[in-house]
Amino acid sequence: MASAPRDAKKLVRSPSGLRMVPQHQDCSSPFGLEEPQWVPDKECPRCMQCETKFDFITRKHHCRRCGKCFCDRCCSKKVALPRMCFVDPVRQCADCALVSQKEAEFYDKQLKVLTNGATFFVTLGTSEKSEVMVCRLSNNQRSLFLDGDHHYEIEIAQISTVQILTEGLTPGEKDIPTYTSLLGSQHITEGGNSRASGMLLQYKAPGAEGMTQVRFTPHDDSNSTKKLSATWLAAMYKAAKLLYESRDQ
Repeated sequence: MASAPRDAKKLVRSPSGLRMVPQHQDCSSPFGLEEPQWVPDKECPRCMQCETKFDFITRKHHCRRCGKCFCDRCCSKKVALPRMCFVDPVRQCADCALVSQKEAEFYDKQLKVLTNGATFFVTLGTSEKSEVMVCRLSNNQRSLFLDGDHHYEIEIAQISTVQILTEGLTPGEKDIPTYTSLLGSQHITEGGNSRASGMLLQYKAPGAEGMTQVRFTPHDDSNSTKKLSATWLAAMYKAAKLLYESRDQ
């Protein structure tokens, strides 16, 4: 009997609903979130939002994203939650539903931008030479592929920092909102990618003792290519935020 493909998935039922998850845990998306532990019923006699007391008429409902306990009025929305691999939209509180709705843009649009790829001048490490390469996210979301005269793969799990460079500013100068530490507990703020002019990545290469730095500069052969590169950088910035949240869970 042939073994299942490495990236095969299986359907599982949890208290929160049906989920389509990888058969192998190490094949999970780096953007994913683990299901939260539900607050025990005995610990929440009242709604954790409006403080309405629960009784036979006012029932308890758990938000599938945060695990807290709410009344029906405060936890009535059913919203898609792909980061937890739910097959169908699931019940979420108002705050979590808003976050999930915002993330939908990443899964509906920006993830496709990343997997389609864009063209950049890529500079590896301390080299002074750049190579024109097509950069894209792998279909399983676990690696960045860089293809030109050479081929490189950067495992997403090994990326430590992402820095979106802004036009007219040197790295580190007034671009704190665009700097994302994926290993520390640094707060990430919105904005900073409307004037994106490049990106710096640091990651741990296999067999290397320290971190390797990669610089991405948009290929300027046409306005359409530059626009596509800027869109890819904006999507990568959003991806970095999701990675941070996943690692900080």
